[in-house]
Amino acid sequence: MKAYIPLRSRSRRWSLLVHKRTVAVSAALLLVCALVGIVSTGLGDMYISPLEVVRSLFGAGAEEHQMVVRELRLPRLLVALMAGASLAASGAILQGMIRNPLASPDMIGVTGGASTAAVAFLAFWSGQASIRLLPLVAMTGALQFSAVLYVLAWRKGVTPLRLVLVGVGMASLTSAATTMMIVFHPKNDAGQAYQWLTGSVYAANWENVLSILPWTAVLLPLAYGLARHVNIGQLGDDVAASAGSAVEAKRLLLLFVSVALAGAAVAVGGGIGFVGLIAPHMARKLVGASFDAVLPVAALLGAVIVMAADLAGRTLFLPLDIPVGVFTSAVGAPYFIYLLYTHRNSR
Repeated sequence: MKAYIPLRSRSRRWSLLVHKRTVAVSAALLLVCALVGIVSTGLGDMYISPLEVVRSLFGAGAEEHQMVVRELRLPRLLVALMAGASLAASGAILQGMIRNPLASPDMIGVTGGASTAAVAFLAFWSGQASIRLLPLVAMTGALQFSAVLYVLAWRKGVTPLRLVLVGVGMASLTSAATTMMIVFHPKNDAGQAYQWLTGSVYAANWENVLSILPWTAVLLPLAYGLARHVNIGQLGDDVAASAGSAVEAKRLLLLFVSVALAGAAVAVGGGIGFVGLIAPHMARKLVGASFDAVLPVAALLGAVIVMAADLAGRTLFLPLDIPVGVFTSAVGAPYFIYLLYTHRNSR
């Protein structure tokens, strides 16, 4: 118990054990987030020193610096931070719920459902409806996909293995549908669609920030509140049911939270790949397997990964602006192959 900090309300209606290592790692990652954010906000076509970045954030810097920092770079940074945190948390929920280290929003097709809906919008309705509807369309696609996934995986209940198998099959289907729309539709802006599919926070604005903020602010605490159900679920459905957990109801709620987090991230950042896969693995290496420790650390790691990838995309190949997804895939794809190799004998 020396490794935990007990927290209790005065009325003793609730109590909580906080792992000291989780607190230390989270504090370190928050510091890393702040440092990456300050450096990222200062670098670009116009260099702004870290001190001037901080001054501009509080309205005390030069007028041109305030405009660049607060209107151009800060919204992009916040979208990257929240999209990365949401994708990582979504992946952590799926891996804990399905009990499969290879599970992630990309692998079971949640990202694909959102992407298919978004590309369909770009292909058929971009000239008839406001482009501001794109995030809502992507979110709707992700939620509809998850509903179909759950129905197809249902047979006297939903088992983790069946959910993964159906999800992988549907992911392939959505990928094929997306490619067909891009290739065969003559009016489709293929460049815009491909950039969105790759994953990019280019030209993010405060409207995008406000689009993802409510989902992140509500769903991350909700996911943390469901941590004990994820922990007991990892012991198996029979053990969870015997302990009094409503297995199917909690699994459905967790799936909704995971899909909503991934859908919100994809809606504003596009199909940023592999963050939901690698961040939870990194978190478990740092704080162990308990979900209440993994979730906050994975979310912070996801935020750092996407912010760092966006920084690299903006600065390494000037004047080109490389999409975030290129860098996350460059790291995530080899790591996925490594996971497949290390788990090749697992059943």
